Amino acid sequence: MSTAVELDPADPDPESGVESGLPVGKLAAQVARQIEETVIRRGWPVGELLGSEVGLRERFGVSRAVLREAVRLVEHHQVARMRRGPNGGLFVCAPDAGPATRAIVIYLEYVGTGVDDLLEARLLLEPLAARLAADRVSEDGIATLRGHIDTEQRLLAETAILDDPLHTLLGQMSGNPALHLFIDVLTRLTGRYAHTSRRISRTEMLTAKHDSHRDHRAVVEAVIAGEGARAETLLGKHLAGVSDWIDKHRVRRATRIAGAVIEPEIVEGPRAKLAEVVAARIHDDIAARGWQLGMVLGSESDLLSRYEISRAVLREAIRILEYHSVARMRRGPGGGLIVCSPEPQASIDTMALFLEYQGVSADDLRLVRNAIELGVVARVTERCAAQESGTADRLTAAVRWPVEGPTGNPRKADLFHTELAAAAGNPVLSLFGSIITELFRRHAAAHDRPLPGDRAAEEVRQVHQHILDAIQAGDAGLARHRMRRHLDALSHWWH
Repeated sequence: MSTAVELDPADPDPESGVESGLPVGKLAAQVARQIEETVIRRGWPVGELLGSEVGLRERFGVSRAVLREAVRLVEHHQVARMRRGPNGGLFVCAPDAGPATRAIVIYLEYVGTGVDDLLEARLLLEPLAARLAADRVSEDGIATLRGHIDTEQRLLAETAILDDPLHTLLGQMSGNPALHLFIDVLTRLTGRYAHTSRRISRTEMLTAKHDSHRDHRAVVEAVIAGEGARAETLLGKHLAGVSDWIDKHRVRRATRIAGAVIEPEIVEGPRAKLAEVVAARIHDDIAARGWQLGMVLGSESDLLSRYEISRAVLREAIRILEYHSVARMRRGPGGGLIVCSPEPQASIDTMALFLEYQGVSADDLRLVRNAIELGVVARVTERCAAQESGTADRLTAAVRWPVEGPTGNPRKADLFHTELAAAAGNPVLSLFGSIITELFRRHAAAHDRPLPGDRAAEEVRQVHQHILDAIQAGDAGLARHRMRRHLDALSHWWH
């Protein structure tokens, strides 16, 4: 029988949304965050009872409406599920990658992520995964890789060139949860560009598939042999070839990801709710129309008829869309479901929660952050040399941003890194960098790490300035060297 997990009490103002002066949605989000943080601190005890609905309302001092909204958010993140009836209550559950993947896809689709952005990110991350996989490959892993290559050989005539699980498999075998999940997202998104490719002859397609298989086999042989450097090099060359192939065959006017942005197999699994399926369908309809902000998709009655669902399912689907800032329901005359501009924070929070469950470590985060930030430095150096508008000015302002008080502010301290990622002009790298930064903050908070004082903050500012000096001088090698030393120094504080 499950035992109840002790939850921390709510923050001050433990009342309903009306009595505390906060909107129901914001108060519910606070309660949801407290529940999620408690689960993380307890080591994510799957199957444990967090409390009954009545008990949770009393513990947090909130109304039924606030608690139920909080539970919906927690369920959407797959942190816990509410079980009704006798012996019911809110139980901790084991999440999968679905919500995390959906959150990232929604945001990256909206901001117009291009195939070049995806492939740039893949070139930074996937070769690293191949090297790590070679370093830790086991006999079971060898059998899995050989089985995959044999299957690929048999199915060459049927398998699409970009729809291949080897890249994700290497991410999984790297042993780094963040790297694995990022690579999974990147390969899924890259595959969508098959929808924007011109028609290709059978001979040309077969040649490309055989070339891809040859590259895969060489990478697998290097991983099995434990030759990490060779595996890293070979996979980098393979991805460069994939990039060239896509660049040659894609339709030039196609700048956005094509096809259904949320894949049915992710949403319509055995644990998924009908509301999540409907939310995905509405989102895809919005994406197909080109994200016309402010457009009314229809009234509640229109949507009920269009999607042939109950009012309860529609309203839960709308809550999911509102959480991701995809759309919101406006009441009253002239109201209806309005298209909005998605915000990245939902993606960041959802991914961070899933990786917490996966047991991502500070070393895992450091490896991925180093790969992303060193790649970003090289890209920004190129853009500064090309005198692209505003790049240098934004970075200079970020370096000069004051750090206030002896405890500083972690978000201000990260401003230079945030602006650097934005200056690279790649929304994938910018979003992934934000997720890594958020996870570092959570790790530090979980270990009650004090923030650096004024002296340390000033030293960091000087290091940032030295990195920027090298970038502005067009010296990518020196800029990368300084960034690497800076990140190594920071890693001691994050542990």
